[in-house]
Amino acid sequence: MISTLLSRTSGADGDRAPRLLYGADYNPEQWSRSVWEEDVRLMREAGVNVVSVGIFSWARLQPAENTWDFGWLDEVLDLLHAGGIGADLATATASPPPWLTTAHPEILPVTADGTVLWPGARQHWRPTSPVFRAHALRLVRELATRYAGHPALVAWHVNNELGCHNVYDFSDDAARAFQNWLRVRYTTLDALNSAWGTAFWSQRYTDWEQILPPRQAASHPNPTQQLDFKRFSSDALKEHLRAERDILREITPDVPVTTNFMVMGNTKGMNYPDWAQEIDFVSNDHYVHPGPQARDELSFSANLTSGISGGRPWFLMEHSTSAVNWQPVNVAKRPGDLARDSLLHVAHGADAVCYFQWRQSAAGAEKYHSAMVPHAGADSDLFRAVAALGATLKALAPVAGSEREAARVGILYDWESWWASEQDSHPSSLLDYRQEALDWYSALLALGVRADLVTTRADLHRHQVLVAPVLHMVPADLAKTLTRYTEQGGHLITTYFSGVVDEHDHVWLGGYPGALRELLGIRIEEFGPLLDGDTVELDDATTGSLWTDRITVAPGTDVLARYRTGVHAGRAAVTRKATGTGSAAYVSTRLGVAGLTSLLPRLLAPAGVESELPTEVRGLIETTVRSGPGGRFLFLVNRTDTAVPVRGLDGEVLLGTTEGDGGALVLGPRAVAVLRQPAG
Repeated sequence: MISTLLSRTSGADGDRAPRLLYGADYNPEQWSRSVWEEDVRLMREAGVNVVSVGIFSWARLQPAENTWDFGWLDEVLDLLHAGGIGADLATATASPPPWLTTAHPEILPVTADGTVLWPGARQHWRPTSPVFRAHALRLVRELATRYAGHPALVAWHVNNELGCHNVYDFSDDAARAFQNWLRVRYTTLDALNSAWGTAFWSQRYTDWEQILPPRQAASHPNPTQQLDFKRFSSDALKEHLRAERDILREITPDVPVTTNFMVMGNTKGMNYPDWAQEIDFVSNDHYVHPGPQARDELSFSANLTSGISGGRPWFLMEHSTSAVNWQPVNVAKRPGDLARDSLLHVAHGADAVCYFQWRQSAAGAEKYHSAMVPHAGADSDLFRAVAALGATLKALAPVAGSEREAARVGILYDWESWWASEQDSHPSSLLDYRQEALDWYSALLALGVRADLVTTRADLHRHQVLVAPVLHMVPADLAKTLTRYTEQGGHLITTYFSGVVDEHDHVWLGGYPGALRELLGIRIEEFGPLLDGDTVELDDATTGSLWTDRITVAPGTDVLARYRTGVHAGRAAVTRKATGTGSAAYVSTRLGVAGLTSLLPRLLAPAGVESELPTEVRGLIETTVRSGPGGRFLFLVNRTDTAVPVRGLDGEVLLGTTEGDGGALVLGPRAVAVLRQPAG
């Protein structure tokens, strides 16, 4: 739990009162010794109380196989402790040193077409390499033994962004490990052949050693082989995480262990809800991606991180103070964005706000990536904004340790449906699982309706409405869970290409949407994907794209909207069926944010769900709620570039300004306010 880390972190005066953590990746090895004391002084000025250290320092810590150099790190940790700054100490295994890859090129990963990924960047290692594992674990043991009692150590940081560049390795090591993984999963070759449908294209296996990763082939590889390789690849990285973690827990059982996820954009190779069970608290890295939904995506990712963490507080390990360096055009953040972006993560459960990195690099691939101390130095608007945020986080100390309060609406996000729905040889290659989920989220934000991103591991009954976009993979147990959910009063909303396959990527026969056909009260014989750019109009004035379905409606199922144009003109486009005391609705086309914003009030009505905000600010303000012993904390985030007054909300103002006696709470452009209300 991150509360353990909070309790281990104290100020320079030894105060251990609850606090939000603030800091960055700190890479002192990039700088001369003369800079280090200045770093600590500026960290204290900015309100920094935790930094991640040693992330890419393997070559410095171990300059040769049997040579170690810890003196510089000893001094850094001593300086940090003297300044009241805790160290989230990395295991430094993310980037193997040149001596290791020179001596053992067999640790280098291999792509599907057989290309070796050579050193020169980072993460040039195979997750299944026994040689790499041995060297990495030796380093972890040396670090843990040396710093087990160091007072600066508050947490362990395993590797760094596991799988960012090496999630899929097709080497011979990976092939052997994949075969062993499949033996455990299926036990017998008959079971594997059945699960993979190997009767198709003469693929039946008679020996485990015949099975390979889905390397570059003449045509589409077996779909279930592809899906299992995705599962295996996530598990292989998870096993590396566990191997490092187990050594750390053996030597330092009281120090919490984490690793930084990357819940953002199209990073999908790692099954983070599964990984979350392996660490003491969830950490995440997030960077804003330009586009019309940029800040909605930030909120979506932070919300999903909270869902992965089970609503418990988590650690924002990396984000940017301003521009990044890896987009086609790297635009600096506007005034106010630094604080709003950071506080939006806090609103969704982050108890730690950290950046990449502390001091902007003078050399290397990320020298143009912004940092807390920019190239311009401390005498800069950026550093002044950094220090101002530090003061704000100090004022929000009562929020620390509080958990996300469940919203009435949940959006179900399922990693395996994401994987399976976007594989090749499908009805449409244009389908984008994450974008569809983000569109529903943006529409709810536009209506001012609070929603939680949740996974299939969550208690779905906490939400009166459950939106499950493109829930493509539905095993029998999940179908039963969703049926129970609706029978007991929940209101399910799902979409096109949902319920189609089971856990082996086999189609549920008898008509679509397969496992959900009876629950939804509809039957579809054939999919109707649309060509890129084609649209259809519905009779409720919305416009659909990407997909249509020729729906046959069963008795007792209501039609909420019909197609007005297209080959299915006059037929159902949106349906709802009452089940028990709940209902199940189906949306058969991609409506986009505008169309969903128009449709959602009708879909939410049976549950009586609407915005908690005053009518005049719905869509302008995003709200989240965290609750704990210190109270109920209502976060209000201005989604616009103009000031927004908010009236009718009670509570102690922890952050924000009011206008006149008893006047409105005024949120400036891109501003955040926090109200503390009585608990319960």
